[in-house]
Amino acid sequence: MDLESLKYAKTHEWVSVEGDVATIGITDFAVTALTDLVYVDLPAVGSQATAGQIFGEVESVKAVSDLYSPVSGDVVEVNDGLADDLDALSEDAFGRGWMIRVKFSGTGQLEQLLDRSSYVQHCESESH
Repeated sequence: MDLESLKYAKTHEWVSVEGDVATIGITDFAVTALTDLVYVDLPAVGSQATAGQIFGEVESVKAVSDLYSPVSGDVVEVNDGLADDLDALSEDAFGRGWMIRVKFSGTGQLEQLLDRSSYVQHCESESH
């Protein structure tokens, strides 16, 4: 996956867009910060995702973190295998570790998100 082509939320979710479907996951920065993941809770297919709103949660041995949708739309696919393969998040956060796919309307939603260099700067400012 070309990380430069992705869009990023300040809450550490990434978005890859193909047509009108957005694939959403959490970044390697988030996975590293959480450490030792033990559980993930994702929405059902057919539910609504709303930009800036919680769509699920990921739990590590030290914290439970909410997952925020970077875009609004209908959840059309969920990575059901993720619950049994949490290593996919640490090994391949931008590939096998994807979480949901959302059919969305309006690429204007993407304008609110960060590009790769802005996201990296955001992460550096958070870690100081």
